[in-house]
Amino acid sequence: MSRTPVALQLYSVRDDTARDFARTVAEVASIGYTGVELAGYGSLDARGANKALRDAGLAVAAMHILRDALRKDFDRVVEEAQLLSCPHIVCPWLAPEEYVSRGAVEDIGREFDEIGERLRKRGLAFSFHNHAAEFRCLEGRPIMAWMLDAAAPRNVGAELDVYWAHVAGYAPERFLREQGQRVDLLHLKDEKVIGGGPVNFGPIFATAEAIGAVEWYIVEQENYDDTPLASVRKCFEQLRKWSKA
Repeated sequence: MSRTPVALQLYSVRDDTARDFARTVAEVASIGYTGVELAGYGSLDARGANKALRDAGLAVAAMHILRDALRKDFDRVVEEAQLLSCPHIVCPWLAPEEYVSRGAVEDIGREFDEIGERLRKRGLAFSFHNHAAEFRCLEGRPIMAWMLDAAAPRNVGAELDVYWAHVAGYAPERFLREQGQRVDLLHLKDEKVIGGGPVNFGPIFATAEAIGAVEWYIVEQENYDDTPLASVRKCFEQLRKWSKA
């Protein structure tokens, strides 16, 4: 069995958490997940979500927080992360229209460096979550590489979404070989249920585990053949078959 714990990105079950956050996270725990990654609190506020997660026995691996909130509401973000015993803050998305040049991307990296330094001084780690756009090349290198190079590794890590790297034509294991010491959170995603799509997970797990920097495997699903909760159960069962859960 993998020593890396498995969390669920709760965006995968967002309609369920919007109806009843506490009931949903209890179901997530019953499947076997040991943690969650937050993308809001569904039907609750931060205090209510904290109680529901504690009652369910789930750790908070990370929180997705948009850059605008980090710019405008930094102290609240930190306070809620500390309340939830959440060690990682992740910026989950930037508009691809921002990636107009190498200089623009490096400016983003420098802003992230400043944000990450402020978070680090408050005891929190900061990472950026990729989609496909970050693997488009500028001046012969992926946007993601320019962005990360403009920031200190201690201030900015990478939450690698393996599916979006694959969609972009960039092998996730290649990114891990290049930036693996900065990848402390690994998003496990496929076209639908994990193992039922085009992503080849074997080399990804082998490379990540050889490097040893990943703290959490985080399942995320956005397309479904079943209900969201049934789908994330199938994902977990597949990881268990692979001895990763």
